[in-house]
This record gives sequence, C-alpha cells and structure tokens, in this order.
Amino acid sequence: MSGRRTASSASPAVGRALDVLLHLAGRSGPVRASALARDLEMPRSSLYHILAILVDRGFVTYVPEEQAYGLGVASFEIGSAYSRHEPLKRLARPILRNLSGLLGQSVHLGILYGAETVYLLKEQPPRGHSGYTDATPVTDVGVRLPAHLTANGRAILAHSGEAHLRAVFPRPGDLVTRTGRGPRSLAELRNLLARDRERGWSEEVELVSEGLRSIGVPAFDHNERPIAAVSSTWRRHYHRHEADHVRHILQQGAARLTAAVSGHAPHAPHAHGTNGAQ
Repeated sequence: MSGRRTASSASPAVGRALDVLLHLAGRSGPVRASALARDLEMPRSSLYHILAILVDRGFVTYVPEEQAYGLGVASFEIGSAYSRHEPLKRLARPILRNLSGLLGQSVHLGILYGAETVYLLKEQPPRGHSGYTDATPVTDVGVRLPAHLTANGRAILAHSGEAHLRAVFPRPGDLVTRTGRGPRSLAELRNLLARDRERGWSEEVELVSEGLRSIGVPAFDHNERPIAAVSSTWRRHYHRHEADHVRHILQQGAARLTAAVSGHAPHAPHAHGTNGAQ
C-alpha cells in the first residue's frame, strides 16, 4: 500500500487522511483500525488521531458492533455532489464547444463551492483556430478561485440572496485579493452584485490575474436559482472581439443551458451597460 501514499512533505496529515478515505472507499465493509494501520503502514497513534477528526467531521463513522470504521455521510455527500454535476456537464459541453468556436477563445462552466468558484468544464477552439493561444490556465478544470473576484462566481453570487452571501462571507477578512484589486468589504461586494444582478452578467478586469479580463453569465434552474455560470477569460490587451460581443455570445449560451435544464431566468438581462467593470 505504500505506493499509493501521496502525502506531501508540507502536509503529511492531509495526505494520510486522504489515504484512509481512499482505503475505506475501496472496501466492501467496515475496517478495523489495526488493519488500516497495517495496510497503510501508519503508526497507530497517528491513525487514531486522524480517525478522530474524520469521525468528528462526518467523513468516517465508527461501527461499535464490529469495532471498525467505514465511510461516513459527508463522504457520500461529496460523491453525490459529483454525480449531480455530471448531467449538467453533459448538457453544457456541446453548448460551450459551440461558444468557444464562435469566440475563438476558451469558455468555461463554473459553479459555487462555498466561497469559491470551481471550474467544471473548459472548452477551447478547434486546433488550428486562427490566432488562438490559451492564456487562461488559471481557469483549468478543477481550479478553485475566490468567487467574489471571478466573473463566473459573481454572476452566481448576484442571484444567490443575502442569506447565502452572509453564510459564505461571515467575516470581513474573507474578502481576499490576488492583485490588490477587488471588493474589500461585504458592503462593497453587495454594490457590485446589485449592479451585476440588474444587468444580468458580471465582469472583472485583472482581479484574478494581471492582464486578464473575464465576463460571466449565470444559468438558472426551474426555481429561478443560479446553478452555474458560463464565462470566458482572455488577455486584456489582446482580444479578438469587443467585450460587448463576448457578452452577447455568452448570454446566448447561458440561455441555452438554462433551457436545457428546464430552467427559468428571473428576468431578462439588459443588453447594454458595460461601464465600471471591476
């Protein structure tokens, strides 16, 4: 089992905790601590400490009758969340592929995970597309970024409600920056989101990375709640299209995705108004 161990020197406890979860996931029933320690080549004292934390957080459960450990509810919730996103990705992929071909630049599908934007899909123009170079590894699939800085995340946050906003940003210090720009207080963020909600799309310029610009448009479910956002990121000083054209194409794609999931937008976004991007 030592070949499976992936703990980094910077955080061995995190790697060991993941080893425990992966090992339990591969077993048909609960596993005794002694077997875990043997198979993972882990000191029992370290193992019991990790198990105690995982049990406390709900990722592992202790079965007294068998004096053994199995996966907990939190682990299954993560698995089911992944499964829920698979249909969305299947519906969005051809839409994003079409948008990327029309724009000649990368297009992404992102969701909110707490206070972060997580990118589920990234479609790029066909090979050989004239003038295309991928300038946006920061938006690769699986990348997580502060939602209040990304156009993708703000497009969703703008329609998520005050309670959700307070839940994901309970402290002023949660509003971090990456380039020294962006909202620094919840009041400032509220103002940006109110504007984004009114016009139906979000934009950021060099909030995530120097020299990059993004536009994001939300897609909605049948309850008019934002489930994801379609966005595109490109080099600020090298662009194939004006921002208005990018926004228009993305709005069409977001509307198609909303229709594909049998959703409804809460109101029709305005077609103009690109001033004051942040």
